Amino acid sequence: MRITHSLNSVLERWLPEQRLFLKSDKTTRFLRLRPATQLLALGGIALVFGWSIIASSILVIDAISAGSSRHQARLAQSALEARLTDLSAERDRRAAEAVAAQNRFAVALDQVSHMQSLLLETEAQRRELETGLGAVQADLQDAVKARQQAEVLAGPEGEAAPVRTAELQAALDILAGELKQAAGQRIEAVQQAEDARRLAEAVTLERDQIVARNDEILSQLEDAVSVSVKPLDDMFRSVGMNPDEILRTVRRGYAGQGGPLNPVSYSSSGNAEISQGEAKAQEILITLDQMNSYRIAVEKMPLAMPVKSAFRYTSPFGRRWGRAHEGIDMAAPVGTPVYATGEGTVIFAGWQRGYGNLIKIRHELGTETRYGHLSKIRVKAGQKVSRGSQIGDMGNTGRSTGPHLHYEVRVNGRAVNPMSFIKAAQNVF
Repeated sequence: MRITHSLNSVLERWLPEQRLFLKSDKTTRFLRLRPATQLLALGGIALVFGWSIIASSILVIDAISAGSSRHQARLAQSALEARLTDLSAERDRRAAEAVAAQNRFAVALDQVSHMQSLLLETEAQRRELETGLGAVQADLQDAVKARQQAEVLAGPEGEAAPVRTAELQAALDILAGELKQAAGQRIEAVQQAEDARRLAEAVTLERDQIVARNDEILSQLEDAVSVSVKPLDDMFRSVGMNPDEILRTVRRGYAGQGGPLNPVSYSSSGNAEISQGEAKAQEILITLDQMNSYRIAVEKMPLAMPVKSAFRYTSPFGRRWGRAHEGIDMAAPVGTPVYATGEGTVIFAGWQRGYGNLIKIRHELGTETRYGHLSKIRVKAGQKVSRGSQIGDMGNTGRSTGPHLHYEVRVNGRAVNPMSFIKAAQNVF
Protein backbone atom coordinates (compact mmCIF):
# COMPACT_ATOMS: atom_id res chain seq x y z
CA MET A 1 0.00 0.00 0.00
CA ARG A 2 2.82 2.39 0.83
CA ILE A 3 4.46 1.66 -2.54
CA THR A 4 1.18 2.22 -4.36
CA HIS A 5 0.56 5.44 -2.46
CA SER A 6 4.06 6.66 -3.22
CA LEU A 7 3.66 5.77 -6.92
CA ASN A 8 0.35 7.62 -7.08
CA SER A 9 1.93 10.64 -5.41
CA VAL A 10 4.74 10.69 -7.97
CA LEU A 11 2.38 10.26 -10.95
CA GLU A 12 -0.12 12.83 -9.60
CA ARG A 13 1.82 15.59 -11.34
CA TRP A 14 1.37 14.12 -14.87
CA LEU A 15 -1.75 12.01 -14.38
CA PRO A 16 -4.07 13.67 -11.89
CA GLU A 17 -6.75 11.54 -10.34
CA GLN A 18 -9.91 11.25 -12.44
CA ARG A 19 -13.42 10.33 -11.33
CA LEU A 20 -16.02 8.65 -13.49
CA PHE A 21 -19.54 9.44 -12.22
CA LEU A 22 -22.35 6.92 -12.69
CA LYS A 23 -25.67 8.59 -12.01
CA SER A 24 -29.04 6.83 -11.64
CA ASP A 25 -32.51 8.08 -10.67
CA LYS A 26 -31.87 7.77 -6.94
CA THR A 27 -28.14 7.53 -6.42
CA THR A 28 -24.93 8.83 -7.82
CA ARG A 29 -21.77 6.76 -7.76
CA PHE A 30 -18.31 7.37 -9.09
CA LEU A 31 -15.26 5.37 -10.00
CA ARG A 32 -11.92 6.74 -8.92
CA LEU A 33 -9.16 6.39 -11.52
CA ARG A 34 -5.89 6.78 -9.65
CA PRO A 35 -2.69 7.75 -11.52
CA ALA A 36 -1.31 4.20 -11.37
CA THR A 37 -4.52 2.82 -12.87
CA GLN A 38 -4.41 5.43 -15.63
CA LEU A 39 -0.74 4.57 -16.35
CA LEU A 40 -1.57 0.87 -16.55
CA ALA A 41 -4.47 1.53 -18.95
CA LEU A 42 -2.37 3.81 -21.14
CA GLY A 43 0.44 1.23 -21.18
CA GLY A 44 -1.98 -1.51 -22.26
CA ILE A 45 -3.38 0.67 -25.02
CA ALA A 46 0.14 1.55 -26.22
CA LEU A 47 1.17 -2.13 -26.13
CA VAL A 48 -1.85 -3.21 -28.22
CA PHE A 49 -1.28 -0.36 -30.68
CA GLY A 50 2.42 -1.18 -31.01
CA TRP A 51 1.69 -4.87 -31.50
CA SER A 52 -0.80 -4.01 -34.25
CA ILE A 53 1.76 -1.85 -36.04
CA ILE A 54 4.49 -4.50 -35.76
CA ALA A 55 2.20 -7.31 -36.94
CA SER A 56 0.99 -5.25 -39.90
CA SER A 57 4.59 -4.38 -40.82
CA ILE A 58 5.62 -8.04 -40.66
CA LEU A 59 2.73 -9.04 -42.94
CA VAL A 60 3.59 -6.29 -45.44
CA ILE A 61 7.30 -7.18 -45.40
CA ASP A 62 6.51 -10.89 -45.84
CA ALA A 63 4.23 -10.13 -48.78
CA ILE A 64 6.85 -7.89 -50.44
CA SER A 65 9.71 -10.32 -49.81
CA ALA A 66 7.68 -13.27 -51.05
CA GLY A 67 6.82 -11.39 -54.25
CA SER A 68 10.41 -10.32 -54.86
CA SER A 69 11.79 -13.81 -54.12
CA ARG A 70 9.34 -15.38 -56.55
CA HIS A 71 10.27 -12.79 -59.17
CA GLN A 72 13.96 -13.46 -58.65
CA ALA A 73 13.32 -17.22 -58.83
CA ARG A 74 11.45 -16.77 -62.12
CA LEU A 75 14.32 -14.68 -63.50
CA ALA A 76 16.83 -17.33 -62.37
CA GLN A 77 14.73 -20.06 -63.96
CA SER A 78 14.50 -18.09 -67.23
CA ALA A 79 18.26 -17.51 -67.20
CA LEU A 80 18.90 -21.21 -66.52
CA GLU A 81 16.59 -22.28 -69.34
CA ALA A 82 18.28 -19.81 -71.71
CA ARG A 83 21.68 -21.15 -70.64
CA LEU A 84 20.51 -24.72 -71.24
CA THR A 85 19.24 -23.73 -74.70
CA ASP A 86 22.58 -22.07 -75.55
CA LEU A 87 24.53 -25.08 -74.29
CA SER A 88 22.33 -27.43 -76.30
CA ALA A 89 22.84 -25.36 -79.45
CA GLU A 90 26.58 -25.20 -78.81
CA ARG A 91 26.66 -28.96 -78.23
CA ASP A 92 24.85 -29.54 -81.54
CA ARG A 93 27.29 -27.28 -83.38
CA ARG A 94 30.27 -29.03 -81.81
CA ALA A 95 28.80 -32.41 -82.65
CA ALA A 96 28.35 -31.35 -86.28
CA GLU A 97 31.94 -30.07 -86.35
CA ALA A 98 33.16 -33.35 -84.85
CA VAL A 99 31.29 -35.34 -87.51
CA ALA A 100 32.72 -33.11 -90.27
CA ALA A 101 36.21 -33.52 -88.81
CA GLN A 102 35.71 -37.27 -88.66
CA ASN A 103 34.68 -37.28 -92.32
CA ARG A 104 37.71 -35.18 -93.29
CA PHE A 105 39.89 -37.53 -91.28
CA ALA A 106 38.47 -40.53 -93.14
CA VAL A 107 39.07 -38.81 -96.50
CA ALA A 108 42.64 -37.99 -95.48
CA LEU A 109 43.22 -41.60 -94.45
CA ASP A 110 41.92 -42.75 -97.84
CA GLN A 111 44.26 -40.31 -99.58
CA VAL A 112 47.21 -41.55 -97.53
CA SER A 113 46.34 -45.16 -98.35
CA HIS A 114 46.03 -44.31 -102.05
CA MET A 115 49.33 -42.46 -102.06
CA GLN A 116 51.05 -45.34 -100.30
CA SER A 117 49.70 -47.75 -102.91
CA LEU A 118 50.96 -45.50 -105.72
CA LEU A 119 54.31 -45.27 -103.98
CA LEU A 120 54.59 -49.05 -103.75
CA GLU A 121 53.63 -49.46 -107.41
CA THR A 122 56.17 -46.81 -108.47
CA GLU A 123 58.86 -48.48 -106.38
CA ALA A 124 58.09 -51.84 -108.02
CA GLN A 125 58.25 -50.27 -111.50
CA ARG A 126 61.55 -48.62 -110.65
CA ARG A 127 63.01 -51.91 -109.52
CA GLU A 128 61.81 -53.62 -112.66
CA LEU A 129 63.32 -50.86 -114.79
CA GLU A 130 66.61 -51.04 -112.89
CA THR A 131 66.67 -54.81 -113.40
CA GLY A 132 65.91 -54.42 -117.12
CA LEU A 133 68.49 -51.68 -117.45
CA GLY A 134 71.11 -53.90 -115.85
CA ALA A 135 70.28 -56.71 -118.27
CA VAL A 136 70.42 -54.34 -121.26
CA GLN A 137 73.77 -52.96 -120.08
CA ALA A 138 75.13 -56.49 -119.75
CA ASP A 139 73.85 -57.34 -123.27
CA LEU A 140 75.37 -54.11 -124.56
CA GLN A 141 78.72 -54.91 -123.05
CA ASP A 142 78.59 -58.42 -124.54
CA ALA A 143 77.62 -56.93 -127.89
CA VAL A 144 80.49 -54.44 -127.77
CA LYS A 145 82.95 -57.22 -127.00
CA ALA A 146 81.50 -59.40 -129.78
CA ARG A 147 81.71 -56.49 -132.23
CA GLN A 148 85.35 -55.87 -131.39
CA GLN A 149 86.18 -59.56 -131.84
CA ALA A 150 84.22 -59.64 -135.10
CA GLU A 151 86.07 -56.60 -136.41
CA VAL A 152 89.37 -58.24 -135.58
CA LEU A 153 88.37 -61.52 -137.27
CA ALA A 154 86.26 -60.27 -140.16
CA GLY A 155 88.25 -57.23 -141.12
CA PRO A 156 86.43 -55.19 -143.79
CA GLU A 157 83.47 -57.62 -143.95
CA GLY A 158 82.07 -56.74 -140.45
CA GLU A 159 79.84 -53.88 -141.59
CA ALA A 160 76.67 -55.19 -139.85
CA ALA A 161 78.05 -54.74 -136.28
CA PRO A 162 77.54 -50.90 -136.02
CA VAL A 163 73.86 -51.35 -136.86
CA ARG A 164 73.36 -53.75 -133.94
CA THR A 165 75.29 -51.39 -131.64
CA ALA A 166 73.00 -48.48 -132.60
CA GLU A 167 69.90 -50.55 -131.87
CA LEU A 168 71.22 -51.49 -128.45
CA GLN A 169 72.08 -47.85 -127.70
CA ALA A 170 68.54 -46.73 -128.64
CA ALA A 171 67.03 -49.40 -126.36
CA LEU A 172 69.34 -48.25 -123.60
CA ASP A 173 68.22 -44.63 -124.01
CA ILE A 174 64.55 -45.68 -123.88
CA LEU A 175 65.12 -47.61 -120.70
CA ALA A 176 67.05 -44.73 -119.17
CA GLY A 177 64.13 -42.36 -119.94
CA GLU A 178 61.61 -44.76 -118.43
CA LEU A 179 63.79 -45.07 -115.37
CA LYS A 180 64.06 -41.29 -115.04
CA GLN A 181 60.28 -40.89 -115.40
CA ALA A 182 59.67 -43.60 -112.79
CA ALA A 183 62.07 -41.87 -110.41
CA GLY A 184 60.20 -38.56 -110.89
CA GLN A 185 56.86 -40.23 -110.28
CA ARG A 186 58.25 -41.84 -107.16
CA ILE A 187 59.45 -38.50 -105.80
CA GLU A 188 56.03 -36.92 -106.57
CA ALA A 189 54.22 -39.81 -104.86
CA VAL A 190 56.45 -39.48 -101.80
CA GLN A 191 55.69 -35.73 -101.64
CA GLN A 192 51.92 -36.35 -101.97
CA ALA A 193 52.07 -39.03 -99.28
CA GLU A 194 53.92 -36.63 -96.97
CA ASP A 195 51.30 -33.90 -97.63
CA ALA A 196 48.50 -36.37 -96.96
CA ARG A 197 50.18 -37.45 -93.72
CA ARG A 198 50.45 -33.80 -92.56
CA LEU A 199 46.79 -33.23 -93.49
CA ALA A 200 45.79 -36.32 -91.51
CA GLU A 201 47.76 -35.10 -88.48
CA ALA A 202 46.13 -31.63 -88.71
CA VAL A 203 42.66 -33.15 -89.05
CA THR A 204 43.37 -35.48 -86.11
CA LEU A 205 44.47 -32.52 -83.96
CA GLU A 206 41.38 -30.54 -84.96
CA ARG A 207 39.15 -33.53 -84.20
CA ASP A 208 40.76 -33.99 -80.78
CA GLN A 209 40.22 -30.29 -79.99
CA ILE A 210 36.58 -30.50 -81.07
CA VAL A 211 36.06 -33.65 -79.01
CA ALA A 212 37.66 -32.00 -75.95
CA ARG A 213 35.49 -28.89 -76.35
CA ASN A 214 32.44 -31.06 -76.89
CA ASP A 215 33.20 -32.98 -73.69
CA GLU A 216 33.52 -29.68 -71.81
CA ILE A 217 30.19 -28.45 -73.14
CA LEU A 218 28.54 -31.77 -72.33
CA SER A 219 29.94 -31.64 -68.79
CA GLN A 220 28.61 -28.10 -68.28
CA LEU A 221 25.25 -29.12 -69.71
CA GLU A 222 25.15 -32.20 -67.50
CA ASP A 223 25.91 -30.14 -64.37
CA ALA A 224 23.27 -27.55 -65.27
CA VAL A 225 20.65 -30.21 -65.90
CA SER A 226 21.49 -32.03 -62.65
CA VAL A 227 21.20 -28.76 -60.70
CA SER A 228 17.78 -28.17 -62.28
CA VAL A 229 16.43 -31.67 -61.65
CA LYS A 230 17.40 -32.01 -57.97
CA PRO A 231 15.10 -29.23 -56.58
CA LEU A 232 12.17 -30.72 -58.51
CA ASP A 233 12.92 -34.20 -57.19
CA ASP A 234 13.23 -32.85 -53.63
CA MET A 235 9.98 -30.91 -54.03
CA PHE A 236 7.95 -34.02 -54.87
CA ARG A 237 9.54 -35.98 -52.05
CA SER A 238 8.80 -33.15 -49.59
CA VAL A 239 5.06 -33.35 -50.34
CA GLY A 240 5.05 -37.13 -49.86
CA MET A 241 4.83 -38.14 -53.53
CA ASN A 242 6.98 -40.77 -55.28
CA PRO A 243 8.96 -39.05 -58.09
CA ASP A 244 9.37 -42.31 -60.05
CA GLU A 245 5.63 -42.94 -60.04
CA ILE A 246 5.00 -39.34 -61.13
CA LEU A 247 7.45 -39.70 -64.05
CA ARG A 248 5.80 -42.95 -65.16
CA THR A 249 2.35 -41.35 -65.01
CA VAL A 250 3.45 -38.30 -67.04
CA ARG A 251 5.23 -40.42 -69.66
CA ARG A 252 2.16 -42.62 -70.10
CA GLY A 253 0.20 -39.50 -71.01
CA TYR A 254 2.92 -38.18 -73.36
CA ALA A 255 4.09 -41.31 -75.23
CA GLY A 256 3.22 -40.65 -78.89
CA GLN A 257 5.65 -41.79 -81.61
CA GLY A 258 5.69 -41.90 -85.43
CA GLY A 259 7.38 -40.85 -88.64
CA PRO A 260 9.08 -42.76 -91.47
CA LEU A 261 11.93 -45.18 -90.75
CA ASN A 262 15.04 -45.04 -92.95
CA PRO A 263 18.08 -47.36 -93.06
CA VAL A 264 20.93 -46.35 -90.79
CA SER A 265 24.42 -46.06 -92.29
CA TYR A 266 27.40 -46.94 -90.14
CA SER A 267 30.92 -45.61 -90.57
CA SER A 268 33.74 -48.15 -90.64
CA SER A 269 36.18 -45.54 -89.31
CA GLY A 270 34.38 -44.71 -86.04
CA ASN A 271 36.08 -43.10 -83.11
CA ALA A 272 35.79 -44.25 -79.48
CA GLU A 273 35.96 -40.69 -78.08
CA ILE A 274 33.09 -39.52 -80.28
CA SER A 275 31.09 -42.61 -79.28
CA GLN A 276 31.68 -41.76 -75.61
CA GLY A 277 30.52 -38.18 -76.25
CA GLU A 278 27.39 -39.49 -77.94
CA ALA A 279 26.74 -41.74 -74.91
CA LYS A 280 27.11 -38.77 -72.54
CA ALA A 281 24.83 -36.68 -74.76
CA GLN A 282 22.27 -39.51 -74.62
CA GLU A 283 22.46 -39.48 -70.81
CA ILE A 284 21.91 -35.70 -70.81
CA LEU A 285 18.91 -36.11 -73.10
CA ILE A 286 17.47 -38.66 -70.67
CA THR A 287 17.97 -36.21 -67.77
CA LEU A 288 16.42 -33.39 -69.84
CA ASP A 289 13.43 -35.65 -70.50
CA GLN A 290 13.18 -36.28 -66.76
CA MET A 291 13.28 -32.52 -66.04
CA ASN A 292 10.67 -31.87 -68.73
CA SER A 293 8.42 -34.55 -67.24
CA TYR A 294 8.83 -32.90 -63.83
CA ARG A 295 7.85 -29.54 -65.37
CA ILE A 296 4.71 -31.09 -66.84
CA ALA A 297 3.86 -32.62 -63.46
CA VAL A 298 4.43 -29.29 -61.69
CA GLU A 299 2.00 -27.59 -64.10
CA LYS A 300 -0.66 -30.15 -63.14
CA MET A 301 -0.20 -29.90 -59.35
CA PRO A 302 -1.95 -27.43 -56.98
CA LEU A 303 1.06 -25.29 -56.03
CA ALA A 304 -0.37 -21.77 -56.21
CA MET A 305 -1.77 -19.70 -53.33
CA PRO A 306 -5.57 -19.82 -52.88
CA VAL A 307 -5.59 -16.27 -51.48
CA LYS A 308 -3.62 -13.48 -53.14
CA SER A 309 -4.82 -10.60 -50.94
CA ALA A 310 -3.53 -9.85 -47.44
CA PHE A 311 -4.50 -12.58 -44.97
CA ARG A 312 -3.41 -14.18 -41.70
CA TYR A 313 -2.79 -17.85 -40.89
CA THR A 314 -5.11 -18.63 -37.97
CA SER A 315 -4.88 -22.40 -37.67
CA PRO A 316 -2.22 -24.87 -38.91
CA PHE A 317 -2.53 -28.44 -40.16
CA GLY A 318 -2.70 -31.14 -37.47
CA ARG A 319 -4.52 -31.78 -34.19
CA ARG A 320 -6.81 -29.03 -32.90
CA TRP A 321 -9.20 -29.18 -29.97
CA GLY A 322 -8.62 -32.93 -29.65
CA ARG A 323 -9.49 -33.64 -33.30
CA ALA A 324 -7.62 -33.73 -36.61
CA HIS A 325 -7.58 -30.46 -38.54
CA GLU A 326 -6.95 -31.63 -42.12
CA GLY A 327 -6.17 -28.25 -43.63
CA ILE A 328 -5.01 -24.71 -42.86
CA ASP A 329 -7.11 -21.63 -42.08
CA MET A 330 -6.41 -18.30 -43.80
CA ALA A 331 -8.37 -15.35 -42.34
CA ALA A 332 -9.34 -12.25 -44.32
CA PRO A 333 -12.48 -10.08 -44.74
CA VAL A 334 -15.69 -11.54 -46.15
CA GLY A 335 -15.71 -11.41 -49.94
CA THR A 336 -11.94 -11.82 -50.36
CA PRO A 337 -11.41 -13.66 -53.72
CA VAL A 338 -10.47 -17.34 -53.53
CA TYR A 339 -8.52 -18.83 -56.47
CA ALA A 340 -7.93 -22.35 -57.78
CA THR A 341 -4.41 -23.46 -56.89
CA GLY A 342 -4.05 -25.71 -59.93
CA GLU A 343 -5.69 -26.84 -63.14
CA GLY A 344 -8.44 -29.37 -62.58
CA THR A 345 -12.14 -30.31 -62.64
CA VAL A 346 -14.74 -29.24 -60.05
CA ILE A 347 -16.25 -32.41 -58.55
CA PHE A 348 -18.37 -30.73 -55.84
CA ALA A 349 -19.73 -27.22 -55.36
CA GLY A 350 -22.34 -26.74 -52.64
CA TRP A 351 -23.15 -27.03 -48.95
CA GLN A 352 -21.54 -29.70 -46.77
CA ARG A 353 -21.86 -30.10 -43.04
CA GLY A 354 -18.99 -28.54 -41.11
CA TYR A 355 -17.46 -27.00 -44.25
CA GLY A 356 -20.40 -24.74 -45.10
CA ASN A 357 -20.16 -23.68 -48.76
CA LEU A 358 -17.50 -26.04 -50.14
CA ILE A 359 -15.70 -26.52 -53.47
CA LYS A 360 -13.76 -29.69 -54.32
CA ILE A 361 -11.39 -29.75 -57.32
CA ARG A 362 -9.77 -32.93 -58.64
CA HIS A 363 -6.33 -32.42 -60.16
CA GLU A 364 -4.12 -34.89 -61.98
CA LEU A 365 -1.52 -37.17 -60.35
CA GLY A 366 -4.03 -38.16 -57.63
CA THR A 367 -4.31 -34.73 -55.95
CA GLU A 368 -7.46 -32.95 -54.75
CA THR A 369 -8.05 -29.54 -53.13
CA ARG A 370 -10.94 -28.31 -50.95
CA TYR A 371 -12.06 -24.75 -50.21
CA GLY A 372 -14.49 -24.35 -47.29
CA HIS A 373 -16.57 -21.71 -45.43
CA LEU A 374 -17.13 -19.68 -48.63
CA SER A 375 -19.67 -16.88 -48.76
CA LYS A 376 -20.20 -17.34 -52.51
CA ILE A 377 -19.51 -20.17 -54.98
CA ARG A 378 -18.64 -19.08 -58.54
CA VAL A 379 -18.23 -22.51 -60.24
CA LYS A 380 -20.34 -25.61 -60.88
CA ALA A 381 -19.67 -29.34 -60.57
CA GLY A 382 -18.09 -30.70 -63.77
CA GLN A 383 -16.59 -27.34 -64.72
CA LYS A 384 -12.90 -27.26 -65.68
CA VAL A 385 -10.84 -24.52 -64.03
CA SER A 386 -7.31 -23.29 -64.60
CA ARG A 387 -4.68 -22.23 -62.10
CA GLY A 388 -5.35 -18.73 -60.76
CA SER A 389 -9.02 -18.55 -61.81
CA GLN A 390 -11.44 -17.21 -59.17
CA ILE A 391 -13.76 -19.92 -57.89
CA GLY A 392 -15.43 -18.24 -54.90
CA ASP A 393 -15.40 -15.62 -52.14
CA MET A 394 -14.20 -16.02 -48.56
CA GLY A 395 -16.94 -16.22 -45.95
CA ASN A 396 -18.08 -17.46 -42.55
CA THR A 397 -20.41 -20.36 -43.39
CA GLY A 398 -20.56 -23.75 -41.66
CA ARG A 399 -18.77 -24.41 -38.37
CA SER A 400 -16.71 -21.21 -38.24
CA THR A 401 -15.86 -18.56 -35.67
CA GLY A 402 -15.10 -15.83 -38.19
CA PRO A 403 -14.51 -15.14 -41.89
CA HIS A 404 -11.71 -17.34 -43.19
CA LEU A 405 -10.83 -19.98 -45.82
CA HIS A 406 -10.34 -23.61 -44.85
CA TYR A 407 -7.90 -25.00 -47.49
CA GLU A 408 -7.17 -28.73 -47.82
CA VAL A 409 -4.88 -30.75 -50.10
CA ARG A 410 -5.33 -34.50 -50.48
CA VAL A 411 -3.01 -36.97 -52.26
CA ASN A 412 -4.66 -40.26 -53.23
CA GLY A 413 -7.45 -39.53 -50.73
CA ARG A 414 -5.09 -38.83 -47.81
CA ALA A 415 -4.97 -35.32 -46.31
CA VAL A 416 -1.49 -33.77 -46.37
CA ASN A 417 -0.20 -30.47 -45.05
CA PRO A 418 -0.96 -27.76 -47.64
CA MET A 419 2.02 -25.76 -46.37
CA SER A 420 4.34 -28.44 -47.82
CA PHE A 421 2.94 -27.66 -51.30
CA ILE A 422 3.12 -23.90 -50.74
CA LYS A 423 6.70 -24.01 -49.44
CA ALA A 424 7.75 -26.44 -52.16
CA ALA A 425 6.45 -24.08 -54.83
CA GLN A 426 8.28 -21.13 -53.23
CA ASN A 427 11.55 -23.12 -53.07
CA VAL A 428 11.38 -24.15 -56.74
CA PHE A 429 9.84 -21.04 -58.30
